[in-house]
Amino acid sequence: MSADNAPPEAAGTVPAAPAYRLPEDRWHAAESVFWLIPVLAFFFVPGYLVLGSQILIVGLFAVSLDLILGYAGIVSLGHAAYFGVGAYTAGLLATYGWGEPLSGLAIAAAIAALVGWLASFLVVRGGDLTRLMVTLGIALVLHEAANKAAFITGGVDGLGGMTMWKVLGIFRFDIAGRVAYVYSLVVLFFAFLLLRRLVHSPFGLSLRGVREKRVRMPAIGASVREREIAIFTIAACVAGLAGALLAQTTQFVALDVLGFGRSADLLIILVLGGTGRLYGGLIGAAVYMIAQDILAGINPVYWQFWIGALLVIIVLFARGGILGGLERLRALARRSRA
Repeated sequence: MSADNAPPEAAGTVPAAPAYRLPEDRWHAAESVFWLIPVLAFFFVPGYLVLGSQILIVGLFAVSLDLILGYAGIVSLGHAAYFGVGAYTAGLLATYGWGEPLSGLAIAAAIAALVGWLASFLVVRGGDLTRLMVTLGIALVLHEAANKAAFITGGVDGLGGMTMWKVLGIFRFDIAGRVAYVYSLVVLFFAFLLLRRLVHSPFGLSLRGVREKRVRMPAIGASVREREIAIFTIAACVAGLAGALLAQTTQFVALDVLGFGRSADLLIILVLGGTGRLYGGLIGAAVYMIAQDILAGINPVYWQFWIGALLVIIVLFARGGILGGLERLRALARRSRA
């Protein structure tokens, strides 16, 4: 056999290594069903559209926290800081003469991203305990600054007097909340599409490496600090987008948008739904806010007792939140069939 006709092994060549593919990012049927539910809700439960728009906004806010906590492993007790920055930016724009919704969203998201980028240099410096204290401290500083600047923000009385223009110059925000619901759903859907693509990209895969084995990432030439700063800035941008949505749809900004309670509720929502999945934030927001609405209607004083009990049950029997529990049940069903 001539050298030209020799097999690759005989010629001294090494077989090519198998190609490793990125996580599958194709759209699944279950995802289509998931997004069909809020569309159907618009037609079948028109009396709950105001609550529905709040769920969509809080869901977007929870997704922003999942980017840093679930994917990069950055803990935060003050994520409401960027939510509040976005809310006050959009609110002040509308109060002082610029009520165009889409440009207001973009400006609010950009300002929140800038604040998040500046804060990220402090956040990424320490370990988990340091990050908890730094993020909480930033939120408390911004909360007190907004309280002291009552001549601008309204202080404890809140920022009112907002005048929102029509969406796309056509749709006016109505009392029933129809326009606010559709507007929030569209913004959430397109923001989610971008974030879904992000977490399935090589950058998103590297974030999982930062979360699991951060000390090994520099060995493959990946800068942990740069990735943490980037994802923290993106998360702050998305949180600011959610805050701006809240301000525009309610046409009011309360001081509690910067409060610790909002950040704590967000952690509960993410634990309920499941971290590191994106959809966990959306499902957790829906479960938490619907349960809160029902339980507060039954007993407006002790509703938090049942929320706490639900959280304990989820932690004990559904590790990974609701989505983690569903994945475990699906694995058991496959095993039983096999």
